[in-house]
This record gives sequence, structure tokens and C-alpha cells, in this order.
Amino acid sequence: MNSSTLQVSGQWLSVLGLVIFFFTITSVSSTQPNLLRLSIRNQKLQREPATFSESVSEDFQTFYYNQTLDHFNYRPESYTTFEQRYVMNFKYWGGDNASAPIFVYLGAEADLDYDLPAVGFLTDNAPQFKALLVYIEHRYYGKSIPFGSRKEAFKDASSLGYFNSAQAIADYAEVILYLKRKLLAENSPVIVFGASYGGMLASWFRLKYPHVALGALASSAPILYFDDITPQNGYDSIVTKNFREISESCYRTISKSWSEIDRVASEPNGLSILGNKFRICDQLNNSGELKEFLERTYRTAAQYDSPPSYPVSMVCGGIDGAPEGNDTLSRVFAGVAALRGNLSCYNTSNTTDYPIETLEGWNWQTCSEMVIPMGRGNNDTMFPPAPFNLTAYNQDCTSLFGVPPRPYWVTSYYGGHDIELILRRFASNIIFSNGLRDPYSVGGVLKNISHSVVAIITVNGSHCLDIRGATSTDPEWLVMQRKAEVEIIEGWIAQYYADLHGITKLNDHV
Repeated sequence: MNSSTLQVSGQWLSVLGLVIFFFTITSVSSTQPNLLRLSIRNQKLQREPATFSESVSEDFQTFYYNQTLDHFNYRPESYTTFEQRYVMNFKYWGGDNASAPIFVYLGAEADLDYDLPAVGFLTDNAPQFKALLVYIEHRYYGKSIPFGSRKEAFKDASSLGYFNSAQAIADYAEVILYLKRKLLAENSPVIVFGASYGGMLASWFRLKYPHVALGALASSAPILYFDDITPQNGYDSIVTKNFREISESCYRTISKSWSEIDRVASEPNGLSILGNKFRICDQLNNSGELKEFLERTYRTAAQYDSPPSYPVSMVCGGIDGAPEGNDTLSRVFAGVAALRGNLSCYNTSNTTDYPIETLEGWNWQTCSEMVIPMGRGNNDTMFPPAPFNLTAYNQDCTSLFGVPPRPYWVTSYYGGHDIELILRRFASNIIFSNGLRDPYSVGGVLKNISHSVVAIITVNGSHCLDIRGATSTDPEWLVMQRKAEVEIIEGWIAQYYADLHGITKLNDHV
């Protein structure tokens, strides 16, 4: 096992952002609207710094675990291994003698380097718990690449077939159990944490590996946005609600802008006119490119509508603050400029916002098992209609990868239907946290299921806000949300220690 001090480049992070990117599967864009990636925050739009201080980064050490390729088969090729990266912070740990807890962050759909600066909840609370911090990278992302290279790993469906959530959480179980043995920390309770897709993984990990993790905090985890459990237009309905609550005139301007774009596009040189009006860097090939760019802008603003910038208010401030007499599209452009900055030109492509590995990885995941049926009808949101068509989706994904998606596998393997009834007796020690301004909250668990499977919601919260680091400008409701989460975790660990003490005492008398 190799180790080295983790070097995090602030400049690199500020260019690429912190795992928070929106993603549209180009090949299936005709079958569902722009699906935003499940990520912790959007540093680019919120214009926030994303750097580790030298004193903090020095506390993190990088290691590699010799990971099994296939946990669920016994064919010879299943025993192939690859190096999986994980990062540890020993600074606050009380040690194995005290059975001090281990906090484990489950990496999601990005290089682990992008998660580390964003997930401040763990470092903020580690001193109080005297916790060891462990961050594990998701297979096929970052430096945790099977088959020796990205080229081989992403060559075709045969090599990508090992790239799924079940394999990923089995990876996490192997690493955690290995570390507990190596550190002689068998009695240290483990709490797993995850955000967005990683939040799904955290909740599923607790369900599948209760002997490994005592509890889970699943931040903004839309585990119910599969099959027909959640209305397909749920996401965009919340986006629409967010904009309409801020400004009725802003909402109306956006709603009527789509037909205006089509009208201008149909005129002679219409696409050039639109390109000039919106300062598009490259020539528009069709009006859909501009519409998709605007959709992503509004959706990202809504998903990450957090203090202190509040992106939805920024967009509507630009639209409503445009000089009197400006036409609809000029007002819409003013909203874009208010959010993205007054640039010389704007790139409508989303492929420049993040590394190619993120595109390729999430592309495969959404074309295999992470099929989130997101669509909308006529006049049910502020966007133009874009119904979800599973048949077309299957055809496009099959054309791209040579295999069709399995849209019902997530609920078959992890559950989701009748979740209140099923998890009431079966599950325990899971926190589902959601901010109701997050459009993905519509697919989250928003009600307590039992005394220990609980939902913590905030009316004004946005995507994964609670798991980010605390700041001096955090509103009181956010402070109280995090406090409630900490108190619940304290209760889990206290009960564990009481059980451990009781069992040890009983065994001593045998």
C-alpha cells in the first residue's frame, strides 16, 4: 500500500469546480430534458472559493487499496484487482483503545479531489466526536480505475459492466473492514456519509451492510426518483416554484421566452440573431442548443439556490432589473449575465464544465442503472414540454453502449416502493436530509419512517447544503439543521457504546 500527502490544487479546482456540474447525456437528450448531475455544489455559478488551506491539506494522507474487480462472481477474471484510492485524516481520532468512531465519506461520480474541499461537515464535527476521517473514491473515477487505464476501462460494455452502485458499495465495505482490522479498531463504530448520488449510496450501504456501518447520513439523496414513484415533472415543478416565489414577472418572462426563441429562429438569419443577442461563442446549429443552455442555467440556479448568493434571485434580479422597454429575450439575457457574469461570450456546451471522465462515467451510469425518469408535459412548468420516453431512451442508450438500460433494477435491488411500510421495521439509523428548494428533494424521503429512520428537512435549504462546511454567514435554520443531525449521530454512538459495554460485561461473567 502506497501513501503520499494529498496535494489539492486550488487553481485546478477553481477551474473545474467541485463535483458540482450539470450533465446532459447528449445521445439521449431527445428523450428527457437536461438531467442535472447529482453533486454537492456548483462553485462556478456561486463563485465561491474552493481551496484547502495548507494546514488543513497536510492533515490528509492518500492511500491505495488493492480492490477486487467483481465482488459477486467466482470466475477467474473476477479476482482481478485494481488500486482504489482513499484518503485519511488521523488528526482528531481518539484511537482504537477508546473505540473512537470512524466517519467515512462515500465518494460519488467524480474524482475524490473535488469532494474533499466541499464536504466540511466531517472535519467540522470530527473534533467533537474524536473521529477518524476516511474518504473513499468511487470505482471508475479519479485514480480508482480498473484494467490499468481509462482507455481500457471505458473501452466497451464488457469492461464497463463492473461499473455500478452494488460493486461500489461492496468496495466501500472491503476498505472499511480492512482499515478496522489494520488499525485494531474492530469496536470503533462507523458512520457513513454521502451527498446526492453519494447520499443514495450511504443509505443503501446502511441497508445492505448494517454490520459494517452503524448509521448513515444521506444528504439530498433522491432514492425515490425511480420507476413511477415520483412524478416525472417533479424536478422542474420545484424549479418553477422557486422562480415564481421570487418573482411572478420573472417566471412569466421565462415562460414566454421559449416561443419567442422559436419565432426568432424561424426568421431569415434567425439563429445568428439569437447568437448575437445572447453572445453565444459558437454559431448556433438550432434553437434547441440555446434552449438547453437556458434550461441548465435555470435548473442549476434552483438546485444550488443557497446563501449567500441565492442564484435564483440573481437571475430574476437581472430579468426584472433590465431597462424598461427591453424585449423578452433581452430580459432573459440580462438574467443569464447576472448569474454567469458579464462575459464577452457564453459557451452553450456543457462539455467544457468538467473533466471528460465525469462525462463518460455519469453517461454510463445513467444509461445502465441510474435511470431517473425526468420529463414534463404541456404547461405544467415554466419550461417547454419534454416528456420522458423510455422506449427512445432505451434505444439511444443501446446505440451508445451496445446494451440497454435496466430502469427497474434500482428499486428491485434496493427497494423504494412502499418505503414507509418496508423500512419501518427493517431499517434503522438513517438520516435523510433535504432542503425543499432543491428540485431533487421531490425524490427524497421527506417524512420520518421510524424513530431512527428520520427525515430532516429545511424549507429554504438547497442541494447538499447541510454537508458542506459551516460558515459565519450561515442562516440560523441551517445551523439548527446540522445541530439536529449531530445530536442524532451522538445518540446512535452513545447507544452503541452502551450495548458494547453491556455485552462485554456479560461475556466477562461467562
